[in-house]
Amino acid sequence: MKNLLGIKHLGKDEIEAILREAEYFAARPNEQIDLLQGRFVANLFFEASTRTRFSFEVAEKRLGAHVLNFSDSSSSTTKGETIYDTLRTLESMGVETAVIRTGQNGLFHELANEPNLNLHLVNAGEGTMEHPTQCLLDLLTMKQHHGGIQGLQVAIIGDLRHSRVLGSHLDALPKLGAKLMITGPDQLMRDQTALPEDVRVVGMEEAIATADVVMMLRVQLERHTGQLFSSKETYHQAYGLTRERAAMMKPNAIIMHPAPFNRGVEIDGQLVEGKQSVIFPQVTNGVAVRMAVIAKLMTGGISTWESSLKMANC
Repeated sequence: MKNLLGIKHLGKDEIEAILREAEYFAARPNEQIDLLQGRFVANLFFEASTRTRFSFEVAEKRLGAHVLNFSDSSSSTTKGETIYDTLRTLESMGVETAVIRTGQNGLFHELANEPNLNLHLVNAGEGTMEHPTQCLLDLLTMKQHHGGIQGLQVAIIGDLRHSRVLGSHLDALPKLGAKLMITGPDQLMRDQTALPEDVRVVGMEEAIATADVVMMLRVQLERHTGQLFSSKETYHQAYGLTRERAAMMKPNAIIMHPAPFNRGVEIDGQLVEGKQSVIFPQVTNGVAVRMAVIAKLMTGGISTWESSLKMANC
């Protein structure tokens, strides 16, 4: 695997292989595993981020890499330099992997087709298209709490039109045998003619009452023009996970959220850290998943690395 551009480029076996690698790292939360000692990784975030940016940095440092954090405002992109030329510059300095977050749909397709660009590319969120590492950490969290993904009923609720997390799950969940339901305000719904045929559009109550996984999405106000709802409370009562709706959930169902979350808008504040919530375990799993992805790209994965160590010590 040269790049992680999106879930749509991965087969079921590749997704499961990454999850197995992530489980290895998740079982060693405080262990320094220097697969990448002396090697360079650059993080280029052209959109705001907390969880994704910091978890990539933690993951890279736990793998022993030298980490370069790119600042858009103080770089030559402010002088008109293209992202491609920035990446070629970093590659010329010895950077082997670039982790990129962008608001530009289609950027990764363009970069992956550049014949002179040889460093590894990792999609850390692309416009409204995909967020593959978030999807992978969600899958790992589902697997941990339900023992597997095959047959799970997953409900994704909220701003569906602008969610790159949903974009990745539309590919991943059917590949792994889960059943996906979606629901949200009509004005934030995806084009239903473009949805996979096995994805069901349902009402709020059905989604919450029948799901094994209830994933709430925030309203991405930064991608909207104009006011969508009269108040946060109006949205919360109509489309949020209220305590009353949460009481309808299956006893073993889990609450997920890719974050950042808005307490009292798409989810009641008390539910964020309630007994059925796995929102913060998702964050924890983000480090393990991103370690797995970076290690897979740069070394072939933990098993390949361990084999090379054994050969070197013979």
